[in-house]
Amino acid sequence: MTKRIAIYPGTFDPVTFGHLDVLERAAKMFDKVIISAAASLNKTALFSLEERVELLKKISGKFKNVQAESFSGLLVDYAKSKKPALSSGD
Repeated sequence: MTKRIAIYPGTFDPVTFGHLDVLERAAKMFDKVIISAAASLNKTALFSLEERVELLKKISGKFKNVQAESFSGLLVDYAKSKKPALSSGD
């Protein structure tokens, strides 16, 4: 059976209850969810990228199938970079 994997991208600056709601729903729908904070190059962020990833890790800690990380550049390139890991079933 093919794993259903989702990438949930955003700046998450700051993380809100709305983000958490979407994450909870996604965690129920998919086998794995990668919640990924985007580097914001064109705007002044309230929190650093590292702080945002730490916040994402804290809110996603109760879900066994959620992984929090960051990315920069185009989302399509990030998704392509995840494909080998997604294909191996990790």
